[in-house]
Amino acid sequence: MGRILLAVILLAVPLHFIPEKRFQVPGLRAPAEIIVDRWGVPHIYAGNDQDLFLAQGFNAARDRLFQLDLGRRRGLGLLSEVFGPEYAERDRAARLFLYRGDMAREWAAYGPGARQAAAAFTAGINAYVAHLEENPEAMPPEFTRLGYRPSRWRPEDVVRVRSHGLAMNLTTEVLRAAVVCKAGIEADRRLWRLQPAHETRVPRGLDPCAIPADVLRVYLLGTQGVRVEGNRLVAEPPAVPGTSSGGSNAWAVSPGRTATGRPVLASDPHRSLTAPALRYLTHLSAPGLDVIGAGEPALPGVSIGHNGTIAFGLTVFAMDQEDLYVYRTKGGSYAYKGGWEPFREVTEQIAGRPAKLTFTRHGPVIATDPERGLAYALRTAWLEPGTAPYFGSMRYLRARDFGGFTEAMRTWGGPPENQVYADARGHVGWVPGGLAPKRVGYDGLLPVPGDGRYEWDGFRDGRELPRLLDPPAGFVATANEYNLPPGSPVVGYEWDQPFRRQRINAVLSADRRADVRSSARLQNDVVSLPARSLVALLRDLTTEDPSAARALAVLKGFDGVCAVDSGPAALFETWLSRHLGPGFVAEAGLPPEVPFFDLRTMLEELARGGHEALIVRTLSAAYDDVAARLGPDPAAWRWGDLQRTTFTSAAGDDVGPFPRGGSAYTVNASTYLPGDFRHVSGASFRMVLDVGAWDNSIAINAPGQSGDPRDPHYRDLAASWQRGEYFPLVYGRAAVESAAARRITLTPVSG
Repeated sequence: MGRILLAVILLAVPLHFIPEKRFQVPGLRAPAEIIVDRWGVPHIYAGNDQDLFLAQGFNAARDRLFQLDLGRRRGLGLLSEVFGPEYAERDRAARLFLYRGDMAREWAAYGPGARQAAAAFTAGINAYVAHLEENPEAMPPEFTRLGYRPSRWRPEDVVRVRSHGLAMNLTTEVLRAAVVCKAGIEADRRLWRLQPAHETRVPRGLDPCAIPADVLRVYLLGTQGVRVEGNRLVAEPPAVPGTSSGGSNAWAVSPGRTATGRPVLASDPHRSLTAPALRYLTHLSAPGLDVIGAGEPALPGVSIGHNGTIAFGLTVFAMDQEDLYVYRTKGGSYAYKGGWEPFREVTEQIAGRPAKLTFTRHGPVIATDPERGLAYALRTAWLEPGTAPYFGSMRYLRARDFGGFTEAMRTWGGPPENQVYADARGHVGWVPGGLAPKRVGYDGLLPVPGDGRYEWDGFRDGRELPRLLDPPAGFVATANEYNLPPGSPVVGYEWDQPFRRQRINAVLSADRRADVRSSARLQNDVVSLPARSLVALLRDLTTEDPSAARALAVLKGFDGVCAVDSGPAALFETWLSRHLGPGFVAEAGLPPEVPFFDLRTMLEELARGGHEALIVRTLSAAYDDVAARLGPDPAAWRWGDLQRTTFTSAAGDDVGPFPRGGSAYTVNASTYLPGDFRHVSGASFRMVLDVGAWDNSIAINAPGQSGDPRDPHYRDLAASWQRGEYFPLVYGRAAVESAAARRITLTPVSG
């Protein structure tokens, strides 16, 4: 499993040796200071909130301007302004998913001061853009390569873009409809295990075969990112319906189970692996607020971290916030409650030409089928007020106890999250949040007719969701699994499989002297429980097939540890993802295009016996597959020679590749593409907090904090991440000064 190495040496550097830079910043009321530590983390000190968030925006632009600008243009549908009319269709798709509701309700949803924070933050971005206009030599190289200049921001830009957040379950609705059309409702029940237990039914009035194969084209076009090839932008590869780059682990251990008598909180969200990273570590300090942690680079505040009193970490909570509606159409209208209701149309200028955006009462129209007289629209909670991804964290930055934190989470909109909690008084807890639709007469698992029979009856109050404080087990943990106690409201049926949570439970339950280092080891744990279950099924299997016999010889001693240097792991993962899984789908008579299924179903069916021919056939094919890729000698095979991590850059400045261990079912999660074993999602950011002794905390954010490939902090953390290393997440002013590498002073514009 490798060693967990902690980079903990702090070199005291005399202040006069620390490089210093000064900027005059319009809008600043008083001087502010940014101390950048040796790992690229900015510690921002200001005399008031407005200056603090303005300095945060200025610093975010200093470190991540191209990432910010490209994300804004993609999200607002403004790519064609600078890249040409071939991006008009993509811009139109993105604009369908902008928040278009009442802005007063929107700002109010995030609590007092949210709009002011966004205004200050965007003013800081704009101040740095103005600085670059006067100092073009400092312009990030991507802008010069692509031949355009960064734009100014408005406060509304922070919250109107919603299409970059994690959402569910539109893609699985469409996939489920395709399965039911081709193989019937029983096939669906074999594929996915619903929790709580539930039997899917086809909604009255829905023809599952009336869902076009390309119904998600506009949805994907409007939500996927873009990247640079040569000197132009191209689309990122489209997402596979039914898959997600989400995931995550988080836990908090009570003082009675730690070596120090203080809580430990750990959080490692799983997202796409990009350069720069999707998250950014920041320390924000002003009177009344002193918070450090990771957040979205384009937002003020942080969403994962601590404020010197409480600590918080998150994972995705599988709340169903999306529905696909199917309409009968006639001319410019659709059938609704016995009559015909006109589509609402909005015309906007895109690439110098008028573009029509079409909406129903439920949401944006994403596809039409003129031959059948049908239209398809997305209804989603994430277009409601208060659901800008992660901006709800503004409500809990100043929380001082579990009551205050849960009250802040009561109005959390999106994406739906589990929050684990710990505080310096020794409490640990769990509270989920998200805007949950109340569906009337249907379950949300398949598309529904949009004729008025299937509606939402508002949204659940966050108080209806369960919460947990100081459980008898001595810890709380979450890994996207179904975790609602009996009697909880149904907010969704499609949850991640429980293997990561089971492994976390086993390790935490066995450890009565947990500490920061043991949680770091657990974050890097690569034990696969499904591998152990499947290998146990091979114990008494014999075969005369030579390749299958060789495979059995390799796997029968496999301990399920998917280490980077493991030969058995290379064979096992190839067998599972490329041969056994697809073979099981085919044997079950399910459509071959099904990209995933519930592994528990396969494990149970294989354990019942009768599938020996499938096992032998797929083992033989897997052995030959690996031999063709890594050579004929199994002793020379390494899992990391197949699975590789590359932090992909939108601008082409990739970092990697690195050999990679783990799998989709290990705590150190690694989702990869079976075609080429390319690692596509996992934990690029990890944090472990010593709650109350904050300077003992550690973190990593790979490949680096900076988004500028010229900056040493662009890739300086990638190799450490690959080796399982962390750096100190310093918080106290003395520790920050000891770790200082650069000092930036911001002063008001004189006169």
